[in-house]
Order: sequence, then C-alpha cells, then structure tokens
Amino acid sequence: MHAYNRMPSAGQSTPSSPRSPFRSPHPRSGRSKSGRHQGLAQPNLLQRLTWPILSVFLRRQGLFLFAPLLYISGMLLYMGSVSLDVPVLPVIIARRVPGSVYRSPQLYDRIRLDMNADNFSDGLETIWKHSYKAVEWRPCINKTLGGLPESNGYIYVDANGGLNQQRTSICNAVAVAGYLNATLVLPNFHYHSIWKDPSKFKDIYDENHFVSTLENDVRVVNKLPDYIMERFDRNMSNVLNFRVKAWSPIEYYEDVVLPKLLEEQLIRISPFANRLSNYAPPAVQHLRCLANFKALKFSDSITALAESLVARMKERSVNHRGKYVAVHLRFEEDMVAFSCCIFDGGEQEKLDMTAARERGWKGKFTRAGRIIRPGVNRMSGKCPLTPLEVGLMLRGMGFDNNTSIYLASGKIYDEGKTMVPLLEMFPLLQTKLTLASAEELAPFKNYSSRMAAIDYTVCLHSEVFVTTQGGNFPHFLVGHRRFLYGGHSKTIKPDKRKLALYFDSPNMSWKTFKRHMLSMRSSSDAKGIEIKRRNDSIYSFPCPDCMCRISRPAATRSSAPP
Repeated sequence: MHAYNRMPSAGQSTPSSPRSPFRSPHPRSGRSKSGRHQGLAQPNLLQRLTWPILSVFLRRQGLFLFAPLLYISGMLLYMGSVSLDVPVLPVIIARRVPGSVYRSPQLYDRIRLDMNADNFSDGLETIWKHSYKAVEWRPCINKTLGGLPESNGYIYVDANGGLNQQRTSICNAVAVAGYLNATLVLPNFHYHSIWKDPSKFKDIYDENHFVSTLENDVRVVNKLPDYIMERFDRNMSNVLNFRVKAWSPIEYYEDVVLPKLLEEQLIRISPFANRLSNYAPPAVQHLRCLANFKALKFSDSITALAESLVARMKERSVNHRGKYVAVHLRFEEDMVAFSCCIFDGGEQEKLDMTAARERGWKGKFTRAGRIIRPGVNRMSGKCPLTPLEVGLMLRGMGFDNNTSIYLASGKIYDEGKTMVPLLEMFPLLQTKLTLASAEELAPFKNYSSRMAAIDYTVCLHSEVFVTTQGGNFPHFLVGHRRFLYGGHSKTIKPDKRKLALYFDSPNMSWKTFKRHMLSMRSSSDAKGIEIKRRNDSIYSFPCPDCMCRISRPAATRSSAPP
C-alpha cells in the first residue's frame, strides 16, 4: 500500500525515495538532458591529493571526536614552553571618579590670586533679571465674612519637630479644623530630644494675632473648657488619639475623623506634622495660606530683635543701597556626621564623626550590611557645602568682598579652621552672635526654635537668600519670599552635583570657574517664579493658591515695582 501524497508530482501517484547521499567526493558520470553520458573535467594535482584525505575522514567520522583532545594537547605543550615568571595579564589601574573627592582647598589655592584681582563685579545690582516680567503675582488671601456655624467639637494636636516642622503642623491643623467645622486648641509643641526646646506656642508666635486673624474661618482657643476636661478625668491620655498616616487626603478626615469627633466631642492627633496631603481642594488650601502667610506672626520679643538685626545689616550694606546676602549654612557636626561625607579633617575628623553618629543615631551607621560610600554621596550632591565652598561659589557668582553676608546656622563644625577661608573672601560677614549683644540674645540663647525664628526673619528680608542643603527652614523661606516679592523667590539654589565636579578640578582657571558659577546663578533666577504643581506644597509654591496673577502694562515691565 502506497502512502497518500497531498502534492503529487506530474506523472506520479506516489513520491519517489530520495537518492542516497554520496559517501565519497569521487567524480561521477551523469546523464545530460539529452540522455548522453557526460564526464567531468579531469582533476588537477592538488585535487587528486586532497580527495583521498577527505575520503578517509568522511569514512572514519569517529576521528572528529579526537579533535578537541588534540587541540588541548597542543595547548598544554605550548603553555609548557612559556615561562610563568613573565606576567601575561594586563595591569588594571583604578581611576578616581571625578567629583568623588573633596579637593576644594586645592581649587582655592589655584584661583585665589586671580579671584582677588577680579574684585570689581557687583552681583547685588545685577542678579535678578527675571524677577518682573509681563506677569506679576500679588498676595490675594481674602478673609471669610460672616459668622461660623456651631462647632462639631474640639481638635487637639501635638506639633512635633523643630520650628518649621511645627509650622507645618499648625497650618495643617488650621486647615483640618476649618474643613471639619471644629474648634482648634492651640497646638501643643512636642519636646524633642534633638532640639531640646521647651517653648510653647505663645513663646514663639503672637497668640492674639493668630486667633483674631482666623476668627471668621476657624475657632481657636488656648485651652479646653472644664466640662470637656472633666469628661476625660482631666487627663489627655484618656482622649482618643488618631494615628493618622502621613499625607492622608482631606477625605479621610471627613469620612473617618469627623464621625468620631461628633461622637466624642474631642479628638487628639499625635504626631501631626505631615498628616495632610499637599493636594487638597481650594477651601483647604485657602486655610493653609491664611494660617501660614497671615496668621503666624512671631512674638513681639522675637520680632523686635529680628527687625533690629535687619536694620543693622542694611546699615552695614550702605555701599549696596542696603542690600545684603543671607546664607543658610548647614555645616554643623550632626549634619556632617549624618551625611557620611569625608572632608579634609583627617583622622581627627574621622574620630569626631564616628562619635557623633553613635551619639545621635546609635547603631544606625554600624549595623551589619550597612555600606557607606562617601564618594557616591558627594557625586550625588548629598554632602553639605563647607564654608570654603560657599565662599568660592558666591565669589564666582559675582559678589565681591565688599558684600555684606548674614550667616544663618548652628555651631559650625571645627569653626576655628573651616570658617577662615570664608571670612577671607567676605570680611563683612555677620551672624546674630556678632550683630546682637549678649544681653539682647540672653532671653533666646537656650531656645533653638526662638534662635531659628530670628535667623528666619533676617533671611526673609535679604536681597538674596542662599540655601545650601535643603530642609524645612529653606522650604518655608522660599515660599514666604515668593509671597513677599511678586512671586519670585530671589533665592540661589545651587546644583550640588555640578558643584562637586567643579570643586574637584584644581587645575580649573578662575575665568572658567566664574563662567560656571554665573550660569548656575542665572538658572536660579530663571526658576525663581514657579507655579505649584499637583503634589507641591503651598508653603514653597504659593502661586496660584495664595497669590493672584496680575498683567503689567508694557511701559512698566522694564522696571521693578517699589
């Protein structure tokens, strides 16, 4: 029986068996299309010699199995003839990654003479070219008119952290209380082991101004009524404490917190720093704006001293029409230790940082598996700028040695050494300790939040604010300055990744370095006016939630408003 062929060839009903392959390359005679036998051409001498050898291998295919063995044997014989004393592998030299090592002192030595010779620029007069364009922003926080409905209960919050983290808690608490139509008890300031400041709300802020500014939007009281306290045996630990997740939406408070508030008449939320999402409906954002930019005013004692220091800075800047530069420098011992960066302090610095890490964060940096990469931190822009680097940056940006500098900072690490080059570049540098007398500072000196409030005010009214490390202090200052200065922050925020590369180039010329710094300054100017995006904070980006856009006439666009 023949197999069925689905595609038969012409004249056949079954397929033909394929012809067996040739076992030998010997020439074979064949038939031509005409049916005659036609012989192949006679092979030459080389072909005659090759064919017998190939025939042997084809007939004896097993010989191919020995080919790898023959190859290995040949390699062993060859290696045996080579002396092992001669290195055969290339030498790999590890190269330092640019920007991974602190070499700013070497750059300073390289450009110092040229920098001092080029001391005729006036950065304070030319820095803000993009401040006022065709569009300008103005504060427009309108107060609510009319009385408030009956309260749904009392909200008590614990504001944790330092001065500006507590500020976040206060503003968010105002927003939540107003949205839920609740009465807000003045936030309690949680005592922190790092800041060690026992100050209360009235010690830092003007309590009466706060209450009166919010009176048409949110009820605020400084203490709970007796009948509420008696209900909980006058013990706040008996009050239901909501453990709210960070960045919770306002809908959570409406759906979960409000029913419990109506039932209990008093709820407590602790801690309460970042417990409200940045994205919120306009009614919530309005309350945040009102609290931050209008209701929160420093106490009379802090305001009096801070304004006095601002006046003294302007007096010392008479050559620049009262304009001065404020720098927020984060080079305290704890900041240097936490960054895990290496500077030029040698073995003593290593010992100091190890002790500081263990003292502040027991075991955090020494646990198993923890890898510290100082070079990577520096290239990533995570190292705090040293006083020397701040000085180099500002001189490169066009601020001469006659510029008045206000330095806002804590105790600088190894101040006797690290501050020397900055003072050489800016001899008119001042701090609150040099501007104020010991008697003036005495009521504030042991209170970190009150001292920070003084720095905040002097920085707020400077012509230029320089932030070097980030954190809550510049976070609030940038937004507050936008609110005061037509939407422009007037803030230099350097690109620290680029700075790491520039400072790690000790052969760079002063001319090249200055060009890089002026470009960085221009970038900060161009980004001065930024509009809040969905998840941004109104505390840094008050436009457009807290400010209104105003078109300016073409004739006045070239000049800044008074």
